[in-house]
Amino acid sequence: MRHTPNAPIVFHCNICDRENHADLHKLTRDDPSCSKCGSSVRLRSIVQILTTELFGCSLRISEIPRSPELVGIGMSCWNGYADRLARHLRFRNTFYHQEPRLDITRIDPAMEGSLDFVIATDVFEHIVLPVSTAFENTRKLLKPDGVFIFSVPFTHPGVESQPVLEHFPELHNYSIQEADGHFRLKNTTRAGEVQYFDDLVFHGGPGTTLEMRLFSEWSILTEMENAGFHDVTIYSGSDLRHGIYWPEKWSVPMAARTRPRHV
Repeated sequence: MRHTPNAPIVFHCNICDRENHADLHKLTRDDPSCSKCGSSVRLRSIVQILTTELFGCSLRISEIPRSPELVGIGMSCWNGYADRLARHLRFRNTFYHQEPRLDITRIDPAMEGSLDFVIATDVFEHIVLPVSTAFENTRKLLKPDGVFIFSVPFTHPGVESQPVLEHFPELHNYSIQEADGHFRLKNTTRAGEVQYFDDLVFHGGPGTTLEMRLFSEWSILTEMENAGFHDVTIYSGSDLRHGIYWPEKWSVPMAARTRPRHV
């Protein structure tokens, strides 16, 4: 059935099971659209991708078979789905600033090859240079044929050779200063040059989630390939029964797999 942008639809939230009535044009990437849990299209898409990759079809969390043998972590995931996933899978949410901690730029070697899946939604745009280390370490955490569920804001879908835009390409020794509600980044480069940056962009609160870069789709795919991932799937299709709709192809989530162990 074909839907027009203003057409009302009925969808069941795949996080909390609530039946919702919504117009398609109100299903945006990050605006809350479930009347019960407040999930957005992006958050529901993480569950869609995870269940599709692990079980072969898009499921609600309540439909996930209890599978304690499937081990995964999230990087500062939304508690709305993280707590529910932990009831069905051996899932642990981790954080950069509090326990349980995970610094994806410096992983514990004992964790390498221990995970079936990793979820990072809108995290990698905040990681300090070089971001390639974070992609490489994520791949190291995963078992053979493990899956990385990933999202960041990105530009230029379908365009090749469009590089990432690094806001602070010589970032080394930096601090964020505040004066009269204005934030400024002070950076001292490796060569000793002092730089100042204004017009900073924060996601979710000044001082905690500074946007370090703006990815392009091509730059993400390149990072995935260089880190050793393969079989990258961009989930730009709709899953209307779960309230997932991508009229535009920028900033949609994706999944990437590690290579299976050869028998």
